[in-house]
Amino acid sequence: MMAEILTRKLKHGGFLAEDDCDRLTAVTKEAYYLGPRTDVIRQGESPDAVRLVIEGIACRYKLMPDGRRAIVALLLPGDFCDLHISILKRMDHSIGTLTQCKIVDIPRSTVDDLLENYPRIQRSLWWATLVDEAILREWLVNMGKRRSDRQMAHLLCEMHFRLKAVGLSLGSMLPLTQEELADILGISHVHAQRVMASLRDAGLVSLQGRRIVVTDFKRMIEFSEFDPDYLHLDEGSTS
Repeated sequence: MMAEILTRKLKHGGFLAEDDCDRLTAVTKEAYYLGPRTDVIRQGESPDAVRLVIEGIACRYKLMPDGRRAIVALLLPGDFCDLHISILKRMDHSIGTLTQCKIVDIPRSTVDDLLENYPRIQRSLWWATLVDEAILREWLVNMGKRRSDRQMAHLLCEMHFRLKAVGLSLGSMLPLTQEELADILGISHVHAQRVMASLRDAGLVSLQGRRIVVTDFKRMIEFSEFDPDYLHLDEGSTS
């Protein structure tokens, strides 16, 4: 199952032959769990391995001097936490878990082997990096140009399609709190509560304690004017 998550994602970036899939299976055999709200890598560290998320949700984040956190990316199953470390050496941000996560450590030497000796995997890894950049651009548009309620709805739609692309489902209950969503959207927790209340009043979500239940994805997509093109997925995964 661990290798299937990764190969499902990377196949969106191009054809993978049987030997490519076998190699990916071999490098994802060993995994370990980290609990929620745990740092995987801290800013300033120089990791000796690339981390791959297999289960759960992690994030890239920066801490402000006053302790406030800005979440700048979500890492879902099939996502690499730090594929760039062989070039940039030191982390300029931190990576932490939001939920319990299953993580695979892939040594730098193994990543170098994948890039040098498996051209189809290399292309797919390059695709994954470019998609990360496309998602970041969309987040910048979200924060700068969309109303907070549409921004929140857009994020939920994105998570739905990204999980669907690797054969998973967001399910009805979103495993993120309103506080975590506020850190993603760059708004106050109080404002996030107001935004969630407006989505609830519109019949798009319901609340169960601190958790959010998406009640109507089709209407959520229409409300947020969500277009999955920036995710660059196969057409079959976005229908």
